[in-house]
Amino acid sequence: MKSNYLLKLESSLKRALSDIIANEVKKNIGFVTITDVDLTSDLSFLTVYYTVLSGKDKKKAKEGLEASKGYIRTSLVNKVSMRKAPELTFKYDETYEKAQRIDELIEQIHNEKTPN
Repeated sequence: MKSNYLLKLESSLKRALSDIIANEVKKNIGFVTITDVDLTSDLSFLTVYYTVLSGKDKKKAKEGLEASKGYIRTSLVNKVSMRKAPELTFKYDETYEKAQRIDELIEQIHNEKTPN
């Protein structure tokens, strides 16, 4: 179970990352949304979960985020008061795509059971 301090810090980091990526990153990464962050208890590693508006932009977003990682880390420490910048890892969040696929399957099952 995470402490309240860690949860508040994660929330601040998520807001700051969203702002940095939307307004400061100069790489052409498309429309990236930060969906969640996971900070280790020793504050050394931050996993950043993101999605993109179009599934076609996944590769471009990943490359742009990785190329901007140093800038993002530096900017993050300036926006959120932390002694040191955590190591960033970017992971594509597939939750939305999985939910969409489940909806499609439910709709398909519903259509098969409903007589025409």
